[in-house]
This record gives sequence, structure tokens and C-alpha cells, in this order.
Amino acid sequence: MINGVRKIIVPVDDQERAKRFWTEQVGFTVARDDTYGDERWVEVQPPDQRLVLVLSPRGDEPQREVPDRLPHSDVFFTCDDVQQTYQELSARGVTFPIEPVEMHFGWWALFEDDCGTRYALGQYG
Repeated sequence: MINGVRKIIVPVDDQERAKRFWTEQVGFTVARDDTYGDERWVEVQPPDQRLVLVLSPRGDEPQREVPDRLPHSDVFFTCDDVQQTYQELSARGVTFPIEPVEMHFGWWALFEDDCGTRYALGQYG
């Protein structure tokens, strides 16, 4: 029986630049950085280590077109204090196209990586 999700592919333009963004600016750690022939496999993970992001070259895959108020990525990040997380990440140079705002379901914000991909950040419950 399936008991969880462990890895999610995140398309990136440049693996090294993306690795620096996720580790230096967001605060994740490198779980794996291996080379297999001409290919590189890079994984980063948040402090809780329950999920791994695989930083995979985007290649010819275009970024999904969505309205400015929505994320490009299907990955939603959570935190215990969205205001504090917003302040910490902003201080490290992370861009927030939508700063934290309280919604009917909890707190919501959007941040973007160095490729311009927007991700949801929420504080729920």
C-alpha cells in the first residue's frame, strides 16, 4: 500500500543556481548531488526532511501559464508562522510577488525562485 510521497520534481533552468537558491536563500539542505554520465541528479530537502525536491533541468518544457495571483508550481509549502517566514526569506533575497495575506482558509503568500517560478506558502489551521 502507498504510504506517502517522498520526492517531487521541480523543473529548473540551471541546477547549480537552483541549488544555491534552495539552500542559501530558502534554508534547505542538499540531500544528494550526483553525476551520472552527462546527467546530474540534485535533491534538496526542508528541515523536516519528509519530502525531497529533485532539481531537474527544464529543457524545452515551458513554464506553465497562470494568472499572476497563482503559483506556477503544484508544490505548496507550509510553515508555522507565515509572517516570520516571509521576513526571514525576504531578508535572504527571496522575492514575494504576493506578501502574506489572511484568507478564509488561513494565511497565504507567493514566493518565486531564481527562475521566476512562483510557489505557494501557507500557514493553515
